[in-house]
Amino acid sequence: MQLYRYLSSLKRASRSGRAVTIGAYDGVHVGHRVILSTLKQKALSLEGPAMVVSFEPMPREFFAPVNPPARLTRFREKFECLAALGIDELFCPPFSAVRDLSPDVFIRELLVDGLGVRHIVVGDDFRFAAGRVGGIEDLERAGQTFGFGVTAVPGVYQGEQRISSTAIRLALEAGDLETARGMLGRAYSMSGRVVRGLGLGRDLGFPTANVSLSRRQTPVDGIFAARVLGLSSQPLDGVASVGTRPTVGGEKPLLEVHIFNFDRDIYGEYITVQFVERLREERKYSDLESLVAQMHDDVSAARAVLAA
Repeated sequence: MQLYRYLSSLKRASRSGRAVTIGAYDGVHVGHRVILSTLKQKALSLEGPAMVVSFEPMPREFFAPVNPPARLTRFREKFECLAALGIDELFCPPFSAVRDLSPDVFIRELLVDGLGVRHIVVGDDFRFAAGRVGGIEDLERAGQTFGFGVTAVPGVYQGEQRISSTAIRLALEAGDLETARGMLGRAYSMSGRVVRGLGLGRDLGFPTANVSLSRRQTPVDGIFAARVLGLSSQPLDGVASVGTRPTVGGEKPLLEVHIFNFDRDIYGEYITVQFVERLREERKYSDLESLVAQMHDDVSAARAVLAA
């Protein structure tokens, strides 16, 4: 998948006949995949590329920099998901470059002149431009003028709940991984490089792989039965912790995973941690002995969950 960050570089490699979709695509969930499938069909009929237009930071992060919504997927994770689904191009400019555009300017300068759009595929609740004043009717009206088609894809539901990134965040916050898994179409996971920690886990008999979260807010917290991908041809079982480690005075949220029956130097490795089931919340213990006793219980509980 080709990545473009600026319109100037995209124009130099311009390809006509694009089918385009626009959105945050945080999580690349089941509802997103229906839109992306429609996008690929339109691109195939046009004999052109399928392009996703997204923004960094995501709009909700831009407008709430101190307390943004928890990200389901970091940029690299989103890129990998879109590439795996067969998307041809990702155009991801800074949100500041488009935040003040009116609907007419957004369509004419970005979509038509910049991207050479031939068809636009969006969700039926799509809003765009400054103040979110633009809607599907604006796209349809412009399509008649500039000669591009518009498809609005209906929402996808799980039971009576519309699938959305917000609904998934709420499910994860509540520890309801089953609901989140149904909406995502896969187990919720976080990826990142293994970084050096303080070595406390190894001293306590539970060596952990520490992964920097690289996000202001985490959608999950607590202790989880987990599986680790990226270190073997098969997923590796383990128990994961997402939190600040209050017992040892930690402050910055960290993802730690203890992999069962594993002893290898993996610093710098890029791994994916799949969260299978939430075992409990994070707690502060009065001493390390109490923490170690709880860790033994967590390992037993995680083994039972993963064996099932």
